[in-house]
Amino acid sequence: VQLVESGGGLVQAGNSLRLSCAASGNTAGFKTMAWYRQAPGKQRELVARISNGGRSTNYADSVKGRFTISRDNAKDTLILQMSSLKSEDTAVYYCHIIDGSYSVYWGQGTQVTVSS
Repeated sequence: VQLVESGGGLVQAGNSLRLSCAASGNTAGFKTMAWYRQAPGKQRELVARISNGGRSTNYADSVKGRFTISRDNAKDTLILQMSSLKSEDTAVYYCHIIDGSYSVYWGQGTQVTVSS
């Protein structure tokens, strides 16, 4: 499995960005898909997670109500729609997948920078 993130960039506070993660495999067989982020000098943290089928999602408290995670199994893509961005959302965002055999995969990361 290979994961390629896109959609990061520089944005002003209060604006929106949409991150995508394109997977090389059939995402329908993946157990969970998630977005993590890592800010400079901080540990990597879970941002949002979505279950197989998309029926269950959970979010970090810091992004609840502002970010939405979704998955398009037909396109093998994971999406993170981010709105009302804050400077503290600045980080490298990583796509994370656990597949049917419970193997774990990470994308290479995409930088999100929010200017205040």
